[in-house]
Amino acid sequence: MKITDLKLTVMELPRKVVRRKIVPVRTVSRIQFTHQPIQTNDPAYEIYLHVLTDEGVEGVCTASYPEMTPAMFQILRDQVIGENPLQREYLYQKLHRGTRWVYQTPGWFGNFDNCLWDIAGKVAGLPVCHLIGQVRDRIQAYYTSGDGPLEKYLTDIEEGREKWGITAYKFHTYKGGKADIPIFREVRKRVGPDYILINDPVCSYDLLEAIEVGHVMEDLDFVWLEEPFHEQELRQYQKLCQELTIPVMATEMLMHDVTISSQWLLAGATDLLRGNARNSTTSILKMAHLAELYGGTIELNAAGGLGGHVHVQLQCAIANTQFYEYFKGLPEQGKEAGVVNSPDAKDGYLYPSYQPGWGAEIDWEYVKKHTVKVY
Repeated sequence: MKITDLKLTVMELPRKVVRRKIVPVRTVSRIQFTHQPIQTNDPAYEIYLHVLTDEGVEGVCTASYPEMTPAMFQILRDQVIGENPLQREYLYQKLHRGTRWVYQTPGWFGNFDNCLWDIAGKVAGLPVCHLIGQVRDRIQAYYTSGDGPLEKYLTDIEEGREKWGITAYKFHTYKGGKADIPIFREVRKRVGPDYILINDPVCSYDLLEAIEVGHVMEDLDFVWLEEPFHEQELRQYQKLCQELTIPVMATEMLMHDVTISSQWLLAGATDLLRGNARNSTTSILKMAHLAELYGGTIELNAAGGLGGHVHVQLQCAIANTQFYEYFKGLPEQGKEAGVVNSPDAKDGYLYPSYQPGWGAEIDWEYVKKHTVKVY
């Protein structure tokens, strides 16, 4: 089997682009920033990457974030046309090791790698979770949303329970540790001892705050502390991991680089790894196996490609992962892009499709009607 061509399909979505404005945080004394949404009238887009073969098997994955630009697309075509798509590891090594020589950032070819896994599953007649080796038939979700006061978090938690049966919640908070501690204590009191809680302050703490809040989280039986300050602060993360017994997750903004993420784990600067399959399924599996050998987990962020199918498939095939990150409106966003069977949470869990490859059913007539460019 040979790769004969690559194609990009760019389709317009019914929703609008939301941009972000950097703003200062006024509730802390130090210089600290967060972001606010900027509503626009600019249409949002989804991009599909297609890998075509001489045997008629086509691999497909979404490729809008990070955006597969026309320039990147041409670089990719130059490297892979004529290659065997079933030689995934060879192509991964070629593109990973060759990234320096085509002047791209690590992980830039991730959705191409995902297309190769789609091809492999279709050739074998198996879903990707079976191809890798399925370890569970469903993955538990945690619900998450934006920053807010106590009442907002309690409303979100109740919404997650009522609508999707979700019994786990992750705080996003930019208020600083002093403001968070009483909220966490009150939420734990309200939800009871068995409800799962996670904290992601999104780089809004300093080291001393992270230690103070981390100890409170230990007392309240939280699951992990995520990204309390900027990930590049290696020495500070080493100190934090040494100080706390609760697991620390420190690599969300490094997760595109499998090598750097691994070095953070080996250096004791994180206990858990962050990952997203947009940076390639092969990278995710390598990091998962490393984390497993070091007694940690890899947790995938956001929905995942093809309306969520990519992450659900992977998380049903990786033993050392705990939760699917669920945001309100994810299935609807998948359907906006033409994925008619986008997975949704039911009784607190998401279930994989068992169709070959990633298992996404895509309404290509719908996509065609909304296509604005094809490369």
